Amino acid sequence: MNPDNDTRPGVADVSVAHAREAKLEAALASLPRVPLVSVKPTPLEPLPRLSELLGGPPLYVKRDDLTGLAFGGNKTRMLEFSLAHARDQGAEVIVTGAAVQSNYCRQISAACARLGLELHLILRPVRPIDREEVQGNHLLMRMFGAKVTVLEDPNVQKREIAARIDELRSQGRRVYQPRLVDIDDLDALAYAEVALEIVRQCRELSIEPSHLYACALDTTQSGVVLGLAYLASPIHVRCFSPSPGGPERSVEMARIANQGAERIGLDIRMSAVDFDNDKSFVGDRYGIPTAAGLEALATVARSEGLLLDPVYTSKAMAGLFADIRNGGLDPDRPVLFLHTGGSPALFGYASDVVDVDES
Repeated sequence: MNPDNDTRPGVADVSVAHAREAKLEAALASLPRVPLVSVKPTPLEPLPRLSELLGGPPLYVKRDDLTGLAFGGNKTRMLEFSLAHARDQGAEVIVTGAAVQSNYCRQISAACARLGLELHLILRPVRPIDREEVQGNHLLMRMFGAKVTVLEDPNVQKREIAARIDELRSQGRRVYQPRLVDIDDLDALAYAEVALEIVRQCRELSIEPSHLYACALDTTQSGVVLGLAYLASPIHVRCFSPSPGGPERSVEMARIANQGAERIGLDIRMSAVDFDNDKSFVGDRYGIPTAAGLEALATVARSEGLLLDPVYTSKAMAGLFADIRNGGLDPDRPVLFLHTGGSPALFGYASDVVDVDES
């Protein structure tokens, strides 16, 4: 039987959905990739004890903390595309930077070690202890052999990265800087692939979630929103930013999503209104835990044996807790939580986490 000619109710819709899934999968497969993720798809698991404790909808977690490389996390998926691009450009040394406890820098350190690439990291401190203690993600970066510089002044990071690149190029080195504006959509496309995984896993589990919650700011949200929109999924993506920012962030996410769609030939166009990004759970500033986030972290750990991190996923989980407690979610519709990793940072924030335990 030709499903395109089948007139039974719903059959044509299913056929169209599967065709779009196949097209997205083929488009993503056309991109150069280096294999770094150990488990695909990552599991989509129920959280029954947490759901019961909160008295809300059935909760499920998408375990992208289990991608495998260097304790896992969402950046490993992105590095499969961006480091393939670096390799194709003939790069021998990578230069980048972020915060001292950066999950991205931890994962790129391990990826570069695996691929035989020299890595220079220019890191900005967020807290005074970041200049004094080598722990958590910072410890792992050094273990993987990254050449780490911790700045005294966090405000000069961009300048220092540019200076390091100029210095290396003057020595005749072939340098690659990831996450620049003309290639940042490669990171987002990794999360269009996650959207495809989620749609297929929900079908296998016979669930129809209303929402997907995550801590995200740019490429992760751009990609998953792009993927779900292309697949015509009704799942609403609600993200919580780890840092302050204005409405221009939604414009930027739309730009990244559209650049990625164009790169792989998807017939879709996104706009800023497609991106729900809540900044009210950031707290004092980026990289500083909040009381609500630490409460969520402890609750999830003690009810499900699942570790979040103190400055990213815990803040998104706090947002989910608040929406459930405020009655903002249908108690009968499943809700997904995208776990983007980050648990090694717990060791860099031990005093904050222990304070919760002692209170």
